[in-house]
Amino acid sequence: MVHISRICWRKYGNFVDNLRLYVRGGCGGMGLPRLGGQGGKGGDVWVTATKDMTLKKIKDKYPQKRFSGAVGVNSSIRALRGEKGEDEEICAPVGITVTSDDGRLLGELNAEGERVLVAKGGRGGSLHSAFHPSKGQVKHIRLDLKLIADLGMVGFPNAGKSSLLSALSHATPQVANYAFTTVKPEIGKLMYTDHKQISLADLPGLIEGAHLNKGMGHKFLKHVERTKQLLFVVDVCGFQLASKTPFRSAFEAVQLLTRELELYKEELLCKPALLAVNKMDLPDAEDRLAELQEQLENPHEFLHLLPPDMVPTKQLTFRHVVPVSACSGLGTDRLKALVRDSLDWDATEADESGHRDRLQALRKTATMMPVWGKSSAL
Repeated sequence: MVHISRICWRKYGNFVDNLRLYVRGGCGGMGLPRLGGQGGKGGDVWVTATKDMTLKKIKDKYPQKRFSGAVGVNSSIRALRGEKGEDEEICAPVGITVTSDDGRLLGELNAEGERVLVAKGGRGGSLHSAFHPSKGQVKHIRLDLKLIADLGMVGFPNAGKSSLLSALSHATPQVANYAFTTVKPEIGKLMYTDHKQISLADLPGLIEGAHLNKGMGHKFLKHVERTKQLLFVVDVCGFQLASKTPFRSAFEAVQLLTRELELYKEELLCKPALLAVNKMDLPDAEDRLAELQEQLENPHEFLHLLPPDMVPTKQLTFRHVVPVSACSGLGTDRLKALVRDSLDWDATEADESGHRDRLQALRKTATMMPVWGKSSAL
């Protein structure tokens, strides 16, 4: 038996599943004491669920990550009641939770058009405030993509995803010898001896053209967005969806899966990925595995096997390639260990990055603070 466990760490900095933002409601407008005029209310800050938006797009478009409502209009002789300042709207993806920096839930965005108020504008100056306006709310908020699982299983129908989920976890998905047994995500828990748990989602099988909404199409791909990492599952001996469709080798299956994800949303290929080569109990499996290994190491020499329009523009680098058999249990313990290693590595990187960001913010604050106790001679 050939055991492959290649690891190729690289920086997966393009996929963003959480974001910290500074928000400030607009200051109210000044009142007009001699005529009793009331200033306009400051603009509010809202987070709104928007189609085709991602957290990465927010980060790229607004590198400072600061959002403020407009100042309310001052009261005047022409308009004793000042107009309200314009609201600031932060367009965010569907499927996020909005929390304050202390972890308090501000709201959830589960459908396009839903919105959450995150910072109120200040009141305009009036008789009750001696015509002085109040400042708007100031806070830091967090936008977190709601993940259905730590790991999402990606594969064509009958690759053995459901069987592998059963072998790895306590889930009992429908398993049968026909292509479409999974029509909705099945969630299993990988249990470890130290009581660590990792959630694993068996997602509905892709077909060629899923990015065009064929088969489970967008329903499947939408779930892929809500996992931290991907676990590609391919049949070591290849597959054929139907008698009228072409046979695809394991290497072709990997390339086609990559292309479908790329065409739907290129950002998905920024997620860390592992590859489980399933059905190693079949005849000639070891020879097919060796062939696949060579093709993955030199993919450009074999891309001519695919139609030009199905060749991905970006080759996916798998952190681990693991031969397994869901039927016999071969390699499943090793796969569980490598899944945990991959997730733990990312968590450590995120903690270190967060620590560096906080340290940098503290240093910036310290340089802006006045130095007390020093006076210059007149």
